[in-house]
Amino acid sequence: MNTVKFDTIGQYLLNRLYAAGVEHVFGVPGDYVLGFYDLMEKSAIQHIGTTREDTAAFAADGYARCRGLGALAVTYGVGALNTVNAVAGAYAESSPVIVISGAPGVREQRDDPLIHHRFGPFTFQREIFERITCATAVLNDPVIAFRQIDHAIASARRYCKPVYIEIPRDLVMVEGYPMPTIEAIEPLGSDATALSEAVAETMNLLERSVSPMVIAGIELHRRGLQNRLLELIERARMPVTATLTGKSVIAERHPAYLGIYEGAMSSEHARYMVEQSDLLLMLGVTLNEVDTGIYTAKLDPQHTIRAALNEVVISAHRYPRVALEDFLNALVEAVKPSSAGFPAKPGKSVASPFPQANQAITITRLIDRINQALGSETIVVCDVGDCLFAAIDLEVHEQSEFLASGFYTSMGFAVPAALGAQIARPGHRALILVGDGAFQMTGTELSTQARLGLDSIVIVFNNSGYSTERCILEGPFNDISSWRFDRLGEVFGPLQGFDAASEESFEAALLQALNNRSMPSIINVHLASDDTSSAMRRLAEHLKSKVQGESPA
Repeated sequence: MNTVKFDTIGQYLLNRLYAAGVEHVFGVPGDYVLGFYDLMEKSAIQHIGTTREDTAAFAADGYARCRGLGALAVTYGVGALNTVNAVAGAYAESSPVIVISGAPGVREQRDDPLIHHRFGPFTFQREIFERITCATAVLNDPVIAFRQIDHAIASARRYCKPVYIEIPRDLVMVEGYPMPTIEAIEPLGSDATALSEAVAETMNLLERSVSPMVIAGIELHRRGLQNRLLELIERARMPVTATLTGKSVIAERHPAYLGIYEGAMSSEHARYMVEQSDLLLMLGVTLNEVDTGIYTAKLDPQHTIRAALNEVVISAHRYPRVALEDFLNALVEAVKPSSAGFPAKPGKSVASPFPQANQAITITRLIDRINQALGSETIVVCDVGDCLFAAIDLEVHEQSEFLASGFYTSMGFAVPAALGAQIARPGHRALILVGDGAFQMTGTELSTQARLGLDSIVIVFNNSGYSTERCILEGPFNDISSWRFDRLGEVFGPLQGFDAASEESFEAALLQALNNRSMPSIINVHLASDDTSSAMRRLAEHLKSKVQGESPA
């Protein structure tokens, strides 16, 4: 009699990941996860080894933002706990990352309680991740393991949040039990009546408004609704701004796009257009501190329609259980095509030619030159600090080509996230903007990019320390070690480096970097420690009053 063979738990997990679009898994091996790694090497999924576990999580985050789902695999305790900050950032910024942790075997946990990497009861690790994920699963029962895997992956996709899957090492090769095919998680649907009434009230207000416009936010990115947004604004001929966390939700050279709106940190034109509008359609916007410009945004609830977090709020009317996707789709169908033109944008001031001879480089001039260098295949991956606020003025060519830890603002995001982004989109090229302090935290992932022959370009904003904190409160604690970033190729492998303190030296370095497609490039740009972007200065004034216990002006 033939015995029916089923997938092992480890194989089923790999199969379901691949079916969900995950073709690469980032991570660092460890003994509790080695069996899963061995299985992965024989599967269609490629393992991308990173220098650290936290950078594996940042890379999976970047991958998820580009592909809709990302994954990492690490060992128990010392590996998984090293990812906590990066996973928390993915949770805060709604990035669907799957954390796979090996674990001591079921029998080991029972019979050998003093096994290495343990830091308390074996449940502690899952309990920690319960706080920063939308679902957790410990695959210690073959009878339900397959269903647990399906539920976790479905949860990550539905809620656009990380999930945690723990697999004991003695169950990786144990057969699981197939369950009848059912929905792993109930589809997110809208209440038909609430949706109909919300759309009807919205259309009534739109038809009566004189200067309606859209503020587009991060949820449109995460739920893949960028094209529907484009259809809406082109049908209605409405101008659009984006929040900082929603940057590049629309191609930023589109005639409808007016720039980033974040209160006092916005450009004068974007701020004027938003704050004088008689009807703001806020789609997928989270009203956090950063996106509201430290709460300097002037958004009148009486003239605002906000669709986010599965509800629509129109003035004092709240329509619960209305999914953002359903609301946007219904609006696109309801809006009548208009032949009107988009509002004219103010003309840009003409900058003097770049480079200027014998001229020290500044942040403003640096950003202007980078803007000219952007191409349709460029993904800008930006770290926090002044490089992020200065990047507000960049105009990326295509939608979803700007990645940053804009709300959670974790230093060290950019270099590893760019690794994930470029692997997720092999036809694109990562341009990484990072401060010298942030690079010192996670810049080792540039060596992984060098090993893989990726052609990313890293521009280090080297102002000799933590410039954001300097703007808030100066002190010797903001100083850091001076690194020769341009010489990292001697350590990291095939990598070309440049040192640039003037406009002429930066121009020469940038042109060489753009032409080099066989390896990464890094440009060490020396900036004055007191040179900051205008947005940064405005932000610092508000933060300074908080740190020093003063009331904001």
